[in-house]
Amino acid sequence: MTLVVSTEGAAGPVSVREATFGLLRALDMTTVFGNPGSTELGFLDDWPADFRYVLALQEASVVAMADGYAQATGRAAFANLHSAAGLGNALGSIFTAYRNQTPLVITAGQQARSLLTLDPFLGAERATEFPRPYVKWAAEPARAEDVPTAIAQAYYMAMQRPRGPAFVSIPSDDWGRMTLPVAPRKVAWDFAPDAGLLAELAQAIVRSTKPAFVLGAAVDREGAFDLAVRLAERASAPVWEAPASSRANFPQDHPLFAGFLPAIPERLSHLLRENDLIVVIGAPVFTFHVAGQADVFRSGASIYQIVDDVTAAAQAPSTTTILGTMKPSLAALLELLPPSTRSRPALRPPAPLAMARDPIPIDFVMQALSAAISPDTTVVEEAPSHRPAMQRFLPIRSSGAFYTMASGGLGYGLPAAAGIALANRRRVVCVIGDGSAMYSIQALWTAARHELPLTVVVTNNGGYGALKAFSKLMRVGNAPGMELPGIDLPSLAKAFGCKSIRVDRAADVAHALSGALREPGPMVVDIAVDPDTGDLY
Repeated sequence: MTLVVSTEGAAGPVSVREATFGLLRALDMTTVFGNPGSTELGFLDDWPADFRYVLALQEASVVAMADGYAQATGRAAFANLHSAAGLGNALGSIFTAYRNQTPLVITAGQQARSLLTLDPFLGAERATEFPRPYVKWAAEPARAEDVPTAIAQAYYMAMQRPRGPAFVSIPSDDWGRMTLPVAPRKVAWDFAPDAGLLAELAQAIVRSTKPAFVLGAAVDREGAFDLAVRLAERASAPVWEAPASSRANFPQDHPLFAGFLPAIPERLSHLLRENDLIVVIGAPVFTFHVAGQADVFRSGASIYQIVDDVTAAAQAPSTTTILGTMKPSLAALLELLPPSTRSRPALRPPAPLAMARDPIPIDFVMQALSAAISPDTTVVEEAPSHRPAMQRFLPIRSSGAFYTMASGGLGYGLPAAAGIALANRRRVVCVIGDGSAMYSIQALWTAARHELPLTVVVTNNGGYGALKAFSKLMRVGNAPGMELPGIDLPSLAKAFGCKSIRVDRAADVAHALSGALREPGPMVVDIAVDPDTGDLY
């Protein structure tokens, strides 16, 4: 499919800047996330009244906010960064957006074309190579006149599945040059699976005595959450969440929900050991976090995969892969699959009641949070050592209600939560560790400026809990750099304009959470949790 954008029937010449704003309006991209510098002033000059500029205080937060906004809206978001240094600051968040498969159009200023041969201050040498390989496409147009077309091409590349960020470097003196307006065009993003392979999978499900579904982030990301429920019920098969999934893809209180697969080969293989058919939908086969023996590939089970990502398809071992996007694939599979007569699997045992005590157990915090939030609350998580507790006590029940990072890199959660709240203006709860919060704490300033309905629950264990858990798993002793004493999070929150409270007693947890959830704007609840009650899987 060609990605050249037509200018047929367009009006007469306009400035590159005017053509770009006209294109962004047509693409419904009138919210711009940025942190400006001198090389971006030509773009920012005489800012149009119908555009919203969301200022973040550091470029990593710019991209993570745009990531959350794009995921919540389902459309590409626009992020404007400052030259090479600003792009460098943002690279961690660009990597996360790439792993999240989030559609972003990222632009960065470049020095004036007339200076580029002189190694100028703020000049970016080989600017398009800097963000690779974690952008789908990158360009610095050969002519100023081509800037709007390059931005359009970046949009279409970002939106093609599997989605992801695309990048355009723009010299600072391009904005005033004249060009022709660029007209948007229609592109279909979904594609259908191979009918023969899908029929083969349907027959394999019918013949299986113990099938299992493993659902990954593409299911919720592509709006196939309800289709996945219907498919599991039609097949009467248990459903597992794929390892390290960045979205919730099935109601976690549903009778068919089996739980969360760990990213550890031996443990995952043990959980799937009795299944004769494993159907992985919208995820790699499989994402692992540590090395080990994956006996699941030698267990005799047939493994099928439905995925829209050709890289994930190429890397899948011992698997029959069906390439297709989630909605047409699951809808077509449902048409081929008769209702199953097999008995339903045993119910997942409920989590035991968490009891209040001091120091505060993380299980008790998650249980209290689950009781406090409303059904339409969105949860963003970046507390790796407390994720198992959240999975036990804070079930996600609906589509679009949960986000975390697919990259494993910290710094995503707080600005992404702000971007999600900006997109839907509904209550967002960010569950974040004290260590994670420090990577992008300045995102609180943007949340306060926009009076976002954001409750930040800091599960404060005084250090890097995930690293401590990994040390135990990998048998590493006496390692430095894991403790974080002396950080006054409530004071930091207040300095950025947010209300905040510190909770040191279990008896105060429920009251603090309910009060924060009633606040119309952002509020930080810093809860001192027992440092010995965290784990990874």
